[in-house]
Amino acid sequence: MGTDLHAPLGRDREARLRRSRRVSIGVIFGVLVGAGLLGFSFYAMQPDPALQKTEIATRTDTPSQTPADRAPASDSQGKATIARSGPSGGANIQRTQTNNGQVVTTYSPRQRDGDGPLIVDGRRVGQDPRMAATPNDDLIEDTPAGRLPIVGPDGLRPMEQYARPWSGARGTRIAIVVGGLGLSQTGTQKAIRTLPAEITLAFAATGNSLQRWVQEARRNGHEILVQLPMEPFDYPSNNPGATTLVTQANVKENIANLHEAMGKITNYTGVMNYLGGRFLADAGALEPVLRDIAGRGLLFLDDGSSSQSLTEKIAKPLQLPHAFADLTLDGQLDKVEILKKLDELERIAQRKGFAIGSASAFDESVDAIQQWVREVSNRGIEIVGVSAVVNDPAHP
Repeated sequence: MGTDLHAPLGRDREARLRRSRRVSIGVIFGVLVGAGLLGFSFYAMQPDPALQKTEIATRTDTPSQTPADRAPASDSQGKATIARSGPSGGANIQRTQTNNGQVVTTYSPRQRDGDGPLIVDGRRVGQDPRMAATPNDDLIEDTPAGRLPIVGPDGLRPMEQYARPWSGARGTRIAIVVGGLGLSQTGTQKAIRTLPAEITLAFAATGNSLQRWVQEARRNGHEILVQLPMEPFDYPSNNPGATTLVTQANVKENIANLHEAMGKITNYTGVMNYLGGRFLADAGALEPVLRDIAGRGLLFLDDGSSSQSLTEKIAKPLQLPHAFADLTLDGQLDKVEILKKLDELERIAQRKGFAIGSASAFDESVDAIQQWVREVSNRGIEIVGVSAVVNDPAHP
């Protein structure tokens, strides 16, 4: 029955013994490997002793419970619905600051009232690129001036929702803002389609077809600002437009013009001045405007053109995220000169850790920035959206 009658006796027994030895060795080897992996996993899950030694401050945040955290819920007809929670709605959050300045965040479950399923609406800084052109309805209010940004019910700010994500590393960062988009169709189109996605684009509130251009810019990965016309020192001979914020207007009029500018587009992280030397130097006129911007969860970028600006003095008490541009890159409209300014911006960033440059959407500026960004990526510089370098009092 399948046996070789001519084979020497005992030969098949030796073969079986060899096979048995091979199987035994394989089993032993597998057990040893499994034990090693189990030991490594146990070691990896242990707290880092170095981290424990450097721990200098610990704060535990327990988010307050909102109706969205409770279950079960019901609609207006009394039908049961599924409760939803924000990104931290079901967790205790513990933040630990170490000696080297890093913050380690630990999440652990917390008790929830009621029974039934809970859907966690997980959000992060920056939109999913596939939805970048679509506004978050939780961060919008409908007004006579248009759809204006607001802070969400869970505290999410438009500045966070529409920010361009970045690495979070503590290396050298540079933000470049190119403004004046929407004023020229060809210039706007070239800037959106030519500039790297890391460049922040500022749209003039007086421009045309703004929402269409903004949607394309967001789909291409750009962070967005609104450029707000403000009164310069030589106003009205230099008039930025009919909706310019001026020092002689009352607060109601300036806020109405602010809202009209804000309502032109959506999906932006903040507001940037256009001109405004005189307005930025007048505390009585500037404070209500910055207060409104702060309350809507936006940032304010001062283009740095006025040494008399009171932006920082007023922004801090208002808890308004703010920043100043370090350089205007295209004061001379020449590609070679703009490249020199970009190199100077890099030196500033190397010195203080980050820098912000501003430019307009001229062909020379767009071409120079595109070339420079391609080169600087090999020098350990990270180009980020402007929201990544603002002074945010909520997260010092």
